[in-house]
Amino acid sequence: MDSPTSPTQNSSSVHADSIISSLLSFPDSSPLSIASSFRRELEQALASASDDASVQERLVDRTLQLVSLLLESTKRSFRKRATAHNSSAWFLPPELTVKVFSMVDTKSLMRAAACCTMFNTCAMDRFAYAHVDLTTATSQVDSKVVCNLIHRAGKELRNRLKSLGLYNIRSMNSSFEVLSVCSNLTDLRIVGLNNPFMHLFKILTEKCRLIEYLFIETYQLPSTIIDTVKGSHLIKFVTNSPNLTSLRLIRFRLTDEVARILAQSSRTLEYLNLSRSPTINGRFLRDVRNRCKESPLKTLIVRNCLKLQEVQVLELCNSLIKGNFKSIRHIDVSNKRGLVSDDGKRSYKPKFPLQKLKEERSDVTLVAEFPSLWSVKDCPVCHEEDDEELREIEMMEDDASSSDASSSDDESSDASSSDDESSEDDLG
Repeated sequence: MDSPTSPTQNSSSVHADSIISSLLSFPDSSPLSIASSFRRELEQALASASDDASVQERLVDRTLQLVSLLLESTKRSFRKRATAHNSSAWFLPPELTVKVFSMVDTKSLMRAAACCTMFNTCAMDRFAYAHVDLTTATSQVDSKVVCNLIHRAGKELRNRLKSLGLYNIRSMNSSFEVLSVCSNLTDLRIVGLNNPFMHLFKILTEKCRLIEYLFIETYQLPSTIIDTVKGSHLIKFVTNSPNLTSLRLIRFRLTDEVARILAQSSRTLEYLNLSRSPTINGRFLRDVRNRCKESPLKTLIVRNCLKLQEVQVLELCNSLIKGNFKSIRHIDVSNKRGLVSDDGKRSYKPKFPLQKLKEERSDVTLVAEFPSLWSVKDCPVCHEEDDEELREIEMMEDDASSSDASSSDDESSDASSSDDESSEDDLG
């Protein structure tokens, strides 16, 4: 019976080992010199091989294959040494390492996974993917990157995903279908869409029934106004989401009818932010203040809504003084361009009965800050610092255990500091 390894194979293996050993023991020399030697020998081999182009191509392919094998073997040895070093030097047990990895951003997690086998094993643990945030990732993150990340996570990891943040996403279109496999999502943030994609809400309604916090901001003003027909999936999502407590739709062209339905239809919604809507004029406040007797809504923010009317806010104040809208605790109608007055002009000093509101409803804070006409002329409306201030408001998560009275006092004293404090409480 023939032996498994023939003498010829042994001789070939020994010869190959000898060549590689000689290569590794090659005396130190400049990279340029070594590269020149490789290039010279390869050109001579090609010249002496054959005049047939296919033979030369096979020689080049073989050379590339050998180089690739050498590179891969070197990387494997490097990872093995790194694993041995980290196993002895890394002081955290695997379960704590996974816990640490679950707290870092996704890009750092991928870098850690490439360090060594030990880190790769911990980084691939399902608990490390409970939260995925691409905030700190490269600006080139697009729908393809997001889809690949989620699809490669595997079924078990996808089911563990609870929080997903997508930033600088300009257009995803049908790529939103990838969210249909993330059935346990509770926190979804999408910032930077060119247009609100209404089909997204259909997917969330059918596949992501556990959503608690939803934040969507459009990058550019959409051309289509979202009425009850075009926004039917959005309305259905809000109405049928049993756990939804916080909804932020920034720069959405909503009609007042849709805004009213969003504020009234949910039995769990406590925080509603419709800031920077260019279409809302405030008529929805008329119905909300009278019909939200059993509503859980505590916070309503409509900052910088271009068409928001002074008379609508005034009627809301009077209604609050009469004792309506009992659940509400915080309302923000601040606008850098003022409110629209009865004569169609911009009003920067509306006469709201704030003192009487404070006396009759001490549990309610109404933030109504408007710059002077002079400051509007001298300061750009869309200054980066202004956007950052708004972003802090829109990104904050309400702490259910915090005191409503304490939060109200902070927010009424200073709108900007209120945003910062709320963000710190939420992050804590």
